Amino acid sequence: MAYPSNRNTPWHRAFVALLVFSVLAIEPVLAGDGANEQAQLAALIRQLDMIDRLAEHSASLPHPEGNRYHFDYVRLTKDIERVRQGIRDYLVPQRAQPRDPVELIGDYRQASEEAAP
Repeated sequence: MAYPSNRNTPWHRAFVALLVFSVLAIEPVLAGDGANEQAQLAALIRQLDMIDRLAEHSASLPHPEGNRYHFDYVRLTKDIERVRQGIRDYLVPQRAQPRDPVELIGDYRQASEEAAP
């Protein structure tokens, strides 16, 4: 039994193409150096922002009556935000790096044994 589908709409095709492009954009990040990696991750965040705006627009469009299933744009938006936040946390860690818990004494003057009474 065939179900009506809105998968052939221009917005759906553009959305899928953008998702595929974003996934393919990750590959150079995996092989990049530090500065290049940060630039690629920043570009990926911009692409996620674009996908998020496209998802918001698609969610605002009227859904055809009679479809059994609808795309869950709310879940997609939450997942995009989670990925975006993970990239931001990687780029700018919120916690300080671990430090050595042993305190420095700071007094480097030592009395010689000859001066002791």
